[in-house]
Amino acid sequence: MVLFKSKIKWVALFVLLLSFASLLRHLSIAKYSSLDLVHYSALTAFHNDFDSALGTLRTPSRKLWAAVKPLQSLQPYANPRTNYPAPNQHSTRFIYAKIFGDFARIRSSICDLVIVSRLLNATLVVPEIQQTIRSKGISNRFKSFSYLYDEEQFIASLKNDIIVVKSLPDSLKAARKRNEFKTFKPKNSASPEYYIKEVLPMLKKAKVVGLILADGGCLQSILPPSMVELQRLRCRVAFHSLQFRQEIQILGRRMVERLRAWGQPFLAYNPGLLRETLAYHGCGELFQDVHTELIQYRRAQMIKRGIIKEELSVNSHLRRLNGSCPLMPEEVGILLRAMGYPPKTIIYLTGSETFGGQRVLVPLRAMFANLVDRTSLCTNKELSDLLGPETPLPLNPFQPPPAKSEEQLKEEWKRAGPRPRPLPPPPSRPIYQHEKEGWYGWITERDTEPEPSMLYLRMQAHRLLWDALDYIVSVESNAFFPGFHNDGSGWPDFSSLVMGHRLYEMASSRTYRPDRKVVAELFNMTRDNIYHHKHNWILSVQEHLNKSLGEEGLIRQSVFSKPASFISHPLPECTCRISSADSPGHVKGNDGRIVYGGEEECPKWMQHGQDVQAQSTGEEVGNSDDNESSDYGNTVVEVPESNDSDRKDVNLVFNQDEEMDPND
Repeated sequence: MVLFKSKIKWVALFVLLLSFASLLRHLSIAKYSSLDLVHYSALTAFHNDFDSALGTLRTPSRKLWAAVKPLQSLQPYANPRTNYPAPNQHSTRFIYAKIFGDFARIRSSICDLVIVSRLLNATLVVPEIQQTIRSKGISNRFKSFSYLYDEEQFIASLKNDIIVVKSLPDSLKAARKRNEFKTFKPKNSASPEYYIKEVLPMLKKAKVVGLILADGGCLQSILPPSMVELQRLRCRVAFHSLQFRQEIQILGRRMVERLRAWGQPFLAYNPGLLRETLAYHGCGELFQDVHTELIQYRRAQMIKRGIIKEELSVNSHLRRLNGSCPLMPEEVGILLRAMGYPPKTIIYLTGSETFGGQRVLVPLRAMFANLVDRTSLCTNKELSDLLGPETPLPLNPFQPPPAKSEEQLKEEWKRAGPRPRPLPPPPSRPIYQHEKEGWYGWITERDTEPEPSMLYLRMQAHRLLWDALDYIVSVESNAFFPGFHNDGSGWPDFSSLVMGHRLYEMASSRTYRPDRKVVAELFNMTRDNIYHHKHNWILSVQEHLNKSLGEEGLIRQSVFSKPASFISHPLPECTCRISSADSPGHVKGNDGRIVYGGEEECPKWMQHGQDVQAQSTGEEVGNSDDNESSDYGNTVVEVPESNDSDRKDVNLVFNQDEEMDPND
């Protein structure tokens, strides 16, 4: 019995020693692998899982940034091709205009305004941008048009097309203040006959007429073939005459240089999530909480004004399936990852307004850590210098409603209905100050949207400058992806203008033109677990987006976007094609209009210059293909150092949302 007990003790001691040795082993493993455990994150897991899912389907990084070969023969050429007489230097007819709207509507309206002035053989007074005039207290160094554009450049560059003056003659200024001149409010699709039959007789009689432009233009996009020179004039205005003022150009080029200084290509992305756009297309149900109410309130306003002739409540999910709603940021992130863009890709976020704030961008930041915007590339001093000296606003512009008196509370209690009454709801959380301002404040305090505050009007003026900076970066980016672009309905939008400018400057640049209806169908395939044999979802996405880069995407854009905005698709009027053996044939639409392939042959001097450029750069391009590193997606990008005391070294891998919102 004693021997048996001693054996049990030895066995227990042996088991204890084994347990102690196992514990030491696990502690050593944890010690030497702690670095990997600390660096593990959801982003790392997503990266590894997605890479394993892609397998051999992953696209080499070089192909993600290469030029689109079928479009390399297209070159910008907006010079007049026929007899083009100079304007009358002694014209006594004047047109002045007031332009309302955001950045895209202003730019499109100015282009149409120049064409109307040429059509009526009138002198154009530099138009007034109401977005800056309505804002009180902005810098007095800039007046209206010059707040955004270079006024001297605008006047000088159009001297061979129309006469532009800074203001009306003194003899006519007083009469304008007394509203003695006829004012017209043309639609954005007004025909040339409208101006010849309605405006021109009044212009001959009074010598001065005024135009009020609020819909993003004042002339139909597609003009008769006999007015092809006016279409080229549109291109010269949009892509040559409308230059931003010098301070904006300098800071915009500096932002592009800082992005390129990291040694990697970058992609520009415009969400297109604007309250007006979402309300116009009925996409309120894609959001939640107060955002849906805000969108629906704006939609009700549009219905009341006659802008929309539909019901207030529509099925937003059906609109999304129809391709009418913008792509959400998380959907764009999935599309880019399916194309093969690695998580460390530098994405520049454009747009001065993103409805929903930083909250809707959280999924995209999780997929692409290097998501930057103007606040990441510029110091506070650089941005404030762009604004110039401004009159300070009151410290607390929000005025809470007056407190109710005891008598008013008693009257409300008496009118509250029969007893017994239900218990009052529990007290809600406190309302923070930033929630009472802007979009959130009025909807929690009152039923109707209040008049714009001084702060709101000033922000609207500032947004013109932020959009101008984003426009410069977007045009110069290595690739551009629109979350929403004009598809023949609504007003001119930021993405459409960028796509048109990139198409004009360098048609072969990588500009994605996704069909949102097709994209919605692709996402529904994943939701319904529908897979096709030997043709998986990633290949479907790659096939569609690659087609949108080339001829198929241009044809669709010409059919849908060009009828709404000419400068969003200036082909074939404003381009020429270098002669080659694989020149495409003419592609005509249902209306008989040439939608692709109708470009003229470029002049010999232009073709010679392109040949010399190709010979000088061809060897370098070939070397870059061979020496390209395959570890591009594993690099970490850091912001270059700056001498500005207000700027700190920032790593582009963001760890938190910068918006201070206690609900996040």
